[in-house]
Amino acid sequence: MASSFWGALGGGGLGLALGGPLGALLGALAGHVLIDREGAPFGPAPRELVFTTGLVALAAKMARSDGVVTCDEVTAFRRIVDVPADQQERVEALFNLAKQTSAGFEAYATQIAGAFHDEPALLEDVLDGLFLIAAADGAIHEAEHAYLRAVAGIFGIADSDFARIEARHVRRRDDPYLVIGANREMNDDELKRHYRRLVAATHPDREIARGLPAEAVAIATKRLAAINAAWDAIQHERGLHRRLSHQPA
Repeated sequence: MASSFWGALGGGGLGLALGGPLGALLGALAGHVLIDREGAPFGPAPRELVFTTGLVALAAKMARSDGVVTCDEVTAFRRIVDVPADQQERVEALFNLAKQTSAGFEAYATQIAGAFHDEPALLEDVLDGLFLIAAADGAIHEAEHAYLRAVAGIFGIADSDFARIEARHVRRRDDPYLVIGANREMNDDELKRHYRRLVAATHPDREIARGLPAEAVAIATKRLAAINAAWDAIQHERGLHRRLSHQPA
C-alpha cells in the first residue's frame, strides 16, 4: 500500500469516501463523527481502501475473540499489511480503535461482503489474511476458528471452500489435497491440469495486474507457496518426480 494512503488516515476524507461502519471507523480515527450509512456519497470506494481497512478492522476484532489481547497481534498484522515505517503509529491507532468500537465484526464483514460481492476471490484473500494473522503464534485457537468460520459465513464462502482455505494454515492428514481443492480419486493427469489452472488463477501477478494493494499481493504470495508445497507433497506421494526424471529430454 502506498504511503499516501496511510498518510491520509489522519483526515476525514477517506472515511467519507468509504461510508458505512468502516468509514465511521476511519472518521473516528480522524477525530470526526461520521454517520454510519449504507453507502458513500462519492460513488463506490476504491477496492484497496475497502480491502485494507476491512482487513485491519476484522483482524482487530479477531484479536479480542478469545477475550485476551496480546502484544503479538500488531506484530502479526504487520507481516501481512505493508505499512511504511513513518505511519506505523497511525496504523496501530486504527487497529486499537477497531478493537474498542461498538460496531461488531459482523457489520464490518457485511460491508466487505457487499463491496466485493462480484469478486469472491477478494473475499477469499481477506479470509486468507485473517488465517495468516491467527496462525502467527503457531496455533489457531478455538475462539479464533469460530470467528473465522463466522466471517466466512457472512462472506458466503461454502464449507468446502472454507476447509480448503483452512488447510493452508492448519495441518491435517489429507492436507495437500485440501490445499489445492482436489481429491485422491483424481488421476495424475487430472491433478496436473487442476494444479496448473489453480496456479494460473491464484498467481500474485494477477493481483498486481488488477491494481490490488500490497496486502493482497502478500497474501497471494503466501497462498501460492502453500499450494506449491502441497503439490510437491502430492508428487512425492505418487512418485511423479521419479516418472518425470525418467522421461526422455
